[in-house]
Amino acid sequence: VQLQASGGGLVPPGGSLRLSCVVSGITLDDYTAAWFRQAPGKERKGVSCFSFHARSIFYADSVKGRFSISGDTAKNTVYLQMNDLKPEDTAVYYCAADPGNKYYVNSFYFERDSAVDFDSWGQGTQVTVSS
Repeated sequence: VQLQASGGGLVPPGGSLRLSCVVSGITLDDYTAAWFRQAPGKERKGVSCFSFHARSIFYADSVKGRFSISGDTAKNTVYLQMNDLKPEDTAVYYCAADPGNKYYVNSFYFERDSAVDFDSWGQGTQVTVSS
């Protein structure tokens, strides 16, 4: 499984970016794909995930209402649309994938602990929110 993330950059507060993650070696229909982020000196945290078969989506409370995850199974690509970006969103963003469906109900657990639930990871893409 290979994941290739792209789309990061420098944007001012309130700006938008769309991250893309092209996945190869698997069929996303049978997987859960997720986005994580890691700020300097901090732990990697869950941002959002999408279980394609169950059509289940989960967002961390910190991004709910501002970020939107989606996927195109024909292109085997996962997207993260990020709107109303804030300086605290600055981080390296990673995409990840794992077989089957995943169901999260607790944002605290998802952000802090869900990285261990995913076996396949892409390289990161830097997102910097600054004026």
